[in-house]
Amino acid sequence: MKNLLLSLVLLVVFVSCKSVEKHNALITKLHPVEDLHNDIDKLYKQLKRNHPKLYQYTSKEVLDFKFDSLKTTINTPITSRELYKKLAPVVANIKQGHVTVGSFNKWFTKKERKDLKKRKLEFHDLDFEYLENKLWVKRTFGKDSSMVGSEVVTIDGEQVNDLVNTYKTRFASDGYNTTLHNRFVGKGFARYYNKDKGFIDSLEVTFKNKDSVFSRLYKRIYKDDKKPKTDSLQTKKKSRVKLSKSEKKENKLANKKKRKDHKKYGFISKSKEYTRNFNFIGKDSSVAYMKIRSFSNRKYKKFYRESFNQLAFLKTENLILDLRDNGGGRISEIDYLYSFLTDKNYVFIEPIEVNSRLPLTKSLISNGNSTFVNIIGALTYIDPISLGYQYFNTKKVDDKIYYKMKYNKSKKPKKANYKGKLYVLINGNSFSASSLISTHLKATKRATFVGEETGGAYNGCVAGLYRIYKLPNTKLNIRMGLMQIETSHKQTPDGFGVKPDIVILPNLVDRQLDIDTELEWIVEDIHKQE
Repeated sequence: MKNLLLSLVLLVVFVSCKSVEKHNALITKLHPVEDLHNDIDKLYKQLKRNHPKLYQYTSKEVLDFKFDSLKTTINTPITSRELYKKLAPVVANIKQGHVTVGSFNKWFTKKERKDLKKRKLEFHDLDFEYLENKLWVKRTFGKDSSMVGSEVVTIDGEQVNDLVNTYKTRFASDGYNTTLHNRFVGKGFARYYNKDKGFIDSLEVTFKNKDSVFSRLYKRIYKDDKKPKTDSLQTKKKSRVKLSKSEKKENKLANKKKRKDHKKYGFISKSKEYTRNFNFIGKDSSVAYMKIRSFSNRKYKKFYRESFNQLAFLKTENLILDLRDNGGGRISEIDYLYSFLTDKNYVFIEPIEVNSRLPLTKSLISNGNSTFVNIIGALTYIDPISLGYQYFNTKKVDDKIYYKMKYNKSKKPKKANYKGKLYVLINGNSFSASSLISTHLKATKRATFVGEETGGAYNGCVAGLYRIYKLPNTKLNIRMGLMQIETSHKQTPDGFGVKPDIVILPNLVDRQLDIDTELEWIVEDIHKQE
């Protein structure tokens, strides 16, 4: 029995190593033109088969022309990554922000992955913002904060503005909105650089700060707590302080509270901050501030329940809801939050348009998913009960298929719903779920919106469930939404975001002085009202 288990383990390791070798061999492989054209056709076919609103913003004639033109430009063999660079701008022409093309990156063996977890590329400690047509270091997640406020000029000899303009063609907002691009390219610059260049161990970056121009070499280094241990004889043992019983109990209670807070507020380990935040501005409780960085990450009900109960108890007159740079998340969370912000019965979303009567099965069983996800999907969504549930939860109306969810039903507001003055902060990175809840609040005139137009569309988005499809030859992945999610509120023309009542854009001077222009305007407006 032991020999059999050992043989199985060795077989898994051998197959895994061979898979890594096979995958990495494709990085430099030049694919025949016929295979490249075949992948492009397969991708477009998948979009037409699965995406319920493929031609919402760009007509079929235009998209047909774009995909045909792409094939015409490819007349010599190229690599998978080169195809990504040509394909992503064409897919971006669909103008649906949830449709994305993945690049082709290197895989690593188990041993290599273990070592990489102990290291980090110093460059990834920098957090960027694209402002006034320049890329700036907004903050740092590492110990060295000297780069904050510096402009990034070149990376390995390439002009950053050229890189930014290229990357902005490789993703889309919803519809014709333009505010998302500058916000998103700044926030995700390191990710797009990685998709463009692949795995790198070091890079040289040129910065500019005032009149000073200087360079910095960023390398892949060991994390502070992951440095390899030196010889035990040369290592000084840290003296441990013996704790009393009461101190041990105190530490245990403190750690327990910390774990609970991490769960309730949604701790983000990289930035050492919480997803959900709530506090009061000023000396009293008349102005509350709620910052939500995303509608995902751990449990949420306790946070909202406690926050709004506190607002009701203290009779807080003004609430500021900050959705800037919130890229979206769960429908369940925005539905729950909205139930505290309205005093009327509501239907959160309309019946959902889909292209299949088995959307859950289509999402979880796909060649782009991992083997594990496909197995789970097969075990969960292919049995007769699940298939019947999906089928009878859909209905066909005028040749369109609609999927029913609990969010399509009328709901009552929470008893502790907030009745005071509401302000909502938005920007181009307010996307997906952020835009959906903003649509409700804007349409019902529940809030005053401050900032800039959301990157997500007012009239809804195609998201909810996703299908990941892997192209057969180049192995590039494409992710597409399967559900058209929209509220009953609509605006014309279609294809634009939720627009602010008060347009305020951040500027470089205020950023450098650490002034939150939009938030300060709201606080000043509240004082004027008083």
